[in-house]
Amino acid sequence: MCHYCGCREIPLIKEFIAEHETVTDAAGDAVRALDRGDVARATALAGAMAGELASHWKGEEDGLFAVMRDDPEYAGYIAALEAEHRELGAFLARMDLSDPATEALFRKAVDELHHHISKEEDGLFPASLTALTGDEWDRSIAAWRSCHPDRELGPAG
Repeated sequence: MCHYCGCREIPLIKEFIAEHETVTDAAGDAVRALDRGDVARATALAGAMAGELASHWKGEEDGLFAVMRDDPEYAGYIAALEAEHRELGAFLARMDLSDPATEALFRKAVDELHHHISKEEDGLFPASLTALTGDEWDRSIAAWRSCHPDRELGPAG
């Protein structure tokens, strides 16, 4: 993970990263539950993960992704990230962790999620620092807020 560009100090980016951490914590706990044979706990954690991802993805896609997609330099990169959102979302919605084959696919999906997050945190988020105007940041923040009406962005720094 990059720590040199300063994007982690931007309240919106900081919140996206916190959401990533919430999701990866739940995913890791789900994998550990599967390791113990606790399918019920793993299923509950995967459900929590899916719920957090739904609002997270909507906030990203309706905000930061939407404004950055207007720049041809980022359009393809963002389209690929959104395709990964759809693929993981569809998998999480239909999976049955009591099936050993699905369990193996879930473990693979968790690994792929870490790679996906890296593409955002080490690629797109740092790029947003120079790519977005003040109005675009305002649009991005407004989109996040509409997807998270019960939460507030933390302060910068």
